[in-house]
Amino acid sequence: MVAGRLVQGLSAGVESGGVSVYLSEIATPGHKGFYVSWQTASQQVAVMFAALLGLVLTSRLSANEMTHWGWRIPLFAGCMIIPVLFILRRSLAETPVFAARKHHPMPREILGILAAHWKLVLLGIMLTTMTTVSYYMITAYTPTFGSSVLHLTASSSMTVTLCVGASNFFWIPVMAAWSDKIGRRPLLIGITVLALFTAYPALSWLVAAPSFSRLLEVELWLSFLFGSYNGAMVVTLTEIMPVDIRTTGFSFAYSCATATFGGFTPAICTYLIHATGNRAVPGLWVSFAAACGLTSALLLSPLRVARMAAAARR
Repeated sequence: MVAGRLVQGLSAGVESGGVSVYLSEIATPGHKGFYVSWQTASQQVAVMFAALLGLVLTSRLSANEMTHWGWRIPLFAGCMIIPVLFILRRSLAETPVFAARKHHPMPREILGILAAHWKLVLLGIMLTTMTTVSYYMITAYTPTFGSSVLHLTASSSMTVTLCVGASNFFWIPVMAAWSDKIGRRPLLIGITVLALFTAYPALSWLVAAPSFSRLLEVELWLSFLFGSYNGAMVVTLTEIMPVDIRTTGFSFAYSCATATFGGFTPAICTYLIHATGNRAVPGLWVSFAAACGLTSALLLSPLRVARMAAAARR
């Protein structure tokens, strides 16, 4: 099981960069954000499917049946998409931008360019931290938080997760399209400021009187923050990376943020609650991620990115 999850994580980390760059290169002028947003928006279909499957299983199987064999069913269901992925991959043509390139760097050359742009990659990791932490907070951690911490029913937590997936699916492309009109930085800065100052108060309000309605309201607010930020963030990450390492740089930054911060969000939140006795402390973890994203967004001005690239070339 652990080996399978590691393989899944490694492949997801690589594919997210390739898909995002591919979408950015086939996008029509003025709609790059909207095109790229569907990389993340499509993942929300999986979130909704998983939540719906969880609702069905918890309503049909006893706790003992779920513990002994029911937990395997979602894993088998997830494997059914593998043939679809092979069909999709075989049907995709290279983008005109990629096909027109005369030089394709070798792995050693890519690593050298990546090392030369280490400051840009570091800012990319910080930029991505807000996305990965908030995503795992409102999807992977919600069922555990709802049932184990707030002592709500499993069906209530799964229903909230289902609603969160639908909310993400709406906000990500909508806000990405808006970033095409007003620019990426206003959204990145504005949303991280909102998350920085509202995440902990929202969680405090929830744990003061836990209920299904309060959990839903707080999770939908965090979903709005995640969807709005992610809609601008993913396309930004494709835009700041140099052409020669656009896919590698994106994947490396995104994977590092996921492995270091986002993926450990459920474990970190569980530890913080046990260590502090404060059930609202996951809000501070989200605020920390927002601070990382805000710092990166402030530093990643177009002029600064150009200077960093020029310095790396020298």
